[in-house]
Amino acid sequence: MTMALEHTWYMTVRYVRALVRQPWYVALTLIQPIIWLLLFGALFKKIVEIPGFASTSYITFLTPGIVVMTAMFSGGWGGMGVIDDLDRGVMDRFLVSPVSRGSVLMGRVVQTGFVAVLQSLIMVGLAYAVGAHFPGGAPGVIMLIIAAILLSTGIGSLSNGLALVLRREESVIAASNFILLPLTFLSSAFLQQNLAPRWIQDVATYNPVNWAIEVGRGALGAQVDWTVVLSHTGYLFAFSLFCAWVSTRAFRSYQRSV
Repeated sequence: MTMALEHTWYMTVRYVRALVRQPWYVALTLIQPIIWLLLFGALFKKIVEIPGFASTSYITFLTPGIVVMTAMFSGGWGGMGVIDDLDRGVMDRFLVSPVSRGSVLMGRVVQTGFVAVLQSLIMVGLAYAVGAHFPGGAPGVIMLIIAAILLSTGIGSLSNGLALVLRREESVIAASNFILLPLTFLSSAFLQQNLAPRWIQDVATYNPVNWAIEVGRGALGAQVDWTVVLSHTGYLFAFSLFCAWVSTRAFRSYQRSV
């Protein structure tokens, strides 16, 4: 166990160093969510006038959804790094080295969580700058970031597993878009859940993206229902563990094929 943790640390450092060498990566991955936050916030700001809408500020309502969406897409593209390692033969060199097998994937997952924290802090700071208000304060922001980390690492594990199974960049991109876009729009990211069509409400109940949004939005509110916040956080934790198991199975399948 100690050796596995040590190897995971070394692999995480490897991936974080690669990230530091390309700081524009984080900046570029923030461009689209910043556009969504600013343009959607301005375009739909009158939506709060709909009877029954719980928030008086759409930018405040929208921010948790954009933070979660950013973390999800960041994790969803994690498999592209696996494809790069496969194409360059790096993965095969890891397999003939004494490195712990689990650490090869866990290092990527930890790096994905690190990116989620960085992006979440930037997006929350930007939301504050353009007028969002979060009565939940620092504890609410922390819970939002925890939810973003759990979702990002879960989706990142799935992306890694897809990369190990499909082994083609184009296939991973297509599969990621096929999964991530519906998950986004079948949630309460942009519209209060009770105002959506009934079938979308039913799907959102089992949507991990919606769980993360509800954790963040609930924890940032004036009156926090900690039963809902903590239960949904538990669902996200279970989802992340399940995705890690799927990724591990895909890695073992890859090992048997080489």
